[in-house]
Amino acid sequence: MNDIAAAAELTPKDFTSDQEIRWCPGCGDYAIVKIVRKALAEIGTPTENVVFVSGIGCAARFPYYMATYGFHTIHGRAPAIATGVKLANPDLDVWVVGGDGDMLSIGGNHTLHAVRRNVDLNILLFNNEIYGLTKGQYSPTSREGTRSPSTPMGSVDHPVSATSFALGAGAHFVARSVDTNQKHMPMVLKRAHDHKGASFVEIFQNCIVYNDGVFNDFTEKKTAPDTQLHVEHGKPLIFGAEGNKGIRVNHDILDLEVVTVGENGVTMDDVLVHDETNRTLAGWLARMEAPDFPVAIGVLYCNPTESYDAAVGQQIADAKKKAPQASLNSLLQSGHTWTVEPH
Repeated sequence: MNDIAAAAELTPKDFTSDQEIRWCPGCGDYAIVKIVRKALAEIGTPTENVVFVSGIGCAARFPYYMATYGFHTIHGRAPAIATGVKLANPDLDVWVVGGDGDMLSIGGNHTLHAVRRNVDLNILLFNNEIYGLTKGQYSPTSREGTRSPSTPMGSVDHPVSATSFALGAGAHFVARSVDTNQKHMPMVLKRAHDHKGASFVEIFQNCIVYNDGVFNDFTEKKTAPDTQLHVEHGKPLIFGAEGNKGIRVNHDILDLEVVTVGENGVTMDDVLVHDETNRTLAGWLARMEAPDFPVAIGVLYCNPTESYDAAVGQQIADAKKKAPQASLNSLLQSGHTWTVEPH
């Protein structure tokens, strides 16, 4: 998010702290931290200008494993504290890390306001559809029927879609990736970093202990070509092992549908072309779910506008021009004052 040039070429090791990683063996977070270090090295912002802010949960241990500044805060409040960090020092690259429970349950309101204000933050939501740290209770993103210690007969809640939530809150950058996709995620993270404003990235992350394989219906390598749709601005929404399946608008129901190019008169001209500046299309893509649709991966929406911190910074600069000699002491002694006389 900043243009601070690195004094020397950085490597992933420069972003690796001396702390022993304490996630469960096989946790998807291992892959994510490796990819984030790689992406940050390629971005090139010096480590002293990078801050990671987290809440509570498995994902919230992230700052310990990064050789940057970090703040392990309280449950759900990471976006609010990160907002303060960014306003206090706009030159910092501020990354927010949290899980689906942390950022969409107790922290849902804070996530909403950071996104709607368009604060210049990189928000990474690790979605494993479960509360992992507290031993596997169902979360806001858990699917209906999820059996857990808190829902032994199966959840009857309708889950929230993280990306639909972000779009509904007015996000100007919304993207998705998968924890094990070593080639795809760095691109998404760099796009998020380059975006001036709130960048919301949902990362599908496997919890090997309490919700293992929940995303297998679209993440397994052998079936991924048919179950994932990698979106790229200006390119047709084509997927499938043979590259002949596409997404088009069904005008009778005003919704998307899957078609096969070459069948029933369908041609490439019928297939939608991804426009990442189209919020309506992004909303459609965010709602696509397996098995009826492929799951959209990549930058769903990107349409920059002025960031909150930039607007606040301009207000402060304007105020200083109007009252260059202003001080806190003069402010406290201005207006209505009174004197308390002893009896």
